[in-house]
Amino acid sequence: MNSRLRWRKFVSGFMLTMTGVCALVSVSVLFFILGHLVYHGGTSISWNFFTKLPAPVGETGGGMANAILGSAKMLLLASLIGVPVGFLGAIYLAEFSGGATAFVVRYAADLLNGVPSIVIGIFAYSIVVLPFKHFSTLAGGFALGLMMIPITLRSTEDFLRAVPTALREAAMALGASKWKSIVTVIVPAAYRGILTAVLLAFARVAGETAPLLFTCLIAGQVVNWNPSVSSASIPVTIFLDSEAPDRNLNAQGWAAAFVLIAFVLVTSLIARLMLERSRRKLTQS
Repeated sequence: MNSRLRWRKFVSGFMLTMTGVCALVSVSVLFFILGHLVYHGGTSISWNFFTKLPAPVGETGGGMANAILGSAKMLLLASLIGVPVGFLGAIYLAEFSGGATAFVVRYAADLLNGVPSIVIGIFAYSIVVLPFKHFSTLAGGFALGLMMIPITLRSTEDFLRAVPTALREAAMALGASKWKSIVTVIVPAAYRGILTAVLLAFARVAGETAPLLFTCLIAGQVVNWNPSVSSASIPVTIFLDSEAPDRNLNAQGWAAAFVLIAFVLVTSLIARLMLERSRRKLTQS
């Protein structure tokens, strides 16, 4: 009996040690990547990097104001496409649907979430680029918006379902209609979770390069506000600068990679903090 107990303690301690080692390795990889980016790209970060246009090939200095604004425009367009569709779809799944319809919608959302981003780019290319015969910011935003839909839908549905049933019953008992109870009671109760879902989707698509290679690849070195014209973006600029023979462009690419990963990390951290606050609030309700 004692030998069996000692064996169980040994196995328990060994597995606990292995899980700790694996967790440490995972975190170490993240810090190694961050350190590598800081080492190569941190020295090129300056105020000019965010405010100036790229310098001509062979010259030093310059910045990525056009790529930063281009990515911001695409993410805004993606949010205008993906967030409303995902949000309304989540309301339908959480409050109205049931049975086979809900299963089909959830399965389609999960399937879309697992589709490789390059396939999304090819689809957007055939739908938005080919008919107009040119790349555009709108096409890039459309591709990223498609990727935001399943993330927003499934996450928002979970938060809406987490709202206590008592709140729904109280609203209905006071004479509120189904839609009025959703707008005035359920959505406000889950708004932190909904914002978390949007931020997670935002961070998910911010660094995507493959869809933009098919929809918004060709862009000038200027700031363009016309959505029907192609714009520079941070992911594509990183891809192009990393292949350039100019050392200054290589340094700009490293700096852009550092800025992009920092943006994703900060956005993910904010989403995590909002998620914890939302869970505590729903638990207290």
